Amino acid sequence: MKYLAATALTLALSLPAHAAVIDVGVNPTSATGTFNAAPGSGPFADQVTFQLVGGPLFITIANATNVYPNATDFITNWQASVYQQVGAIGGGDDILLFGPQAATACLLTPDCQQVGGSALLNPGNYYAEFTGIGGGTSGYGGNISTFAVPGPALATGLPGLLALGGLFALRRYRGRTA
Repeated sequence: MKYLAATALTLALSLPAHAAVIDVGVNPTSATGTFNAAPGSGPFADQVTFQLVGGPLFITIANATNVYPNATDFITNWQASVYQQVGAIGGGDDILLFGPQAATACLLTPDCQQVGGSALLNPGNYYAEFTGIGGGTSGYGGNISTFAVPGPALATGLPGLLALGGLFALRRYRGRTA
């Protein structure tokens, strides 16, 4: 009986105290992809889910910030990863696409830490996972923004896009002088 109680206590202490699942919807933008979480004190593992529909590819940008006016609100070992969701979140079959990315100090803001990144993603179901150990009344907020990259534009690459833009500009210029 003592062994069972000790095992249960060890398991309870190793699990995150806070685990939020926040859904920012289909093809989130800077207006719709906003999220925040308040893990407070203790370990946490939060997921921000999103779905990409259309495409063929999406530029996806995710970031999160923790501002801690009190040193006790600092998030220790704060990091983010992005997964392609295959089954249930955390079911062991999800595919890690990038991360974990450790948080860094904000460039111009004291008492601030941030984590983020960007990637090209195919249509599908995804989640950004934020993990760490919160202190005091710690919390964070962020945004996931996506936009579809059209097939032909993607195939031409940046030089093709610049040439195409130049042709349109030349055509407009010639139309004004005629």
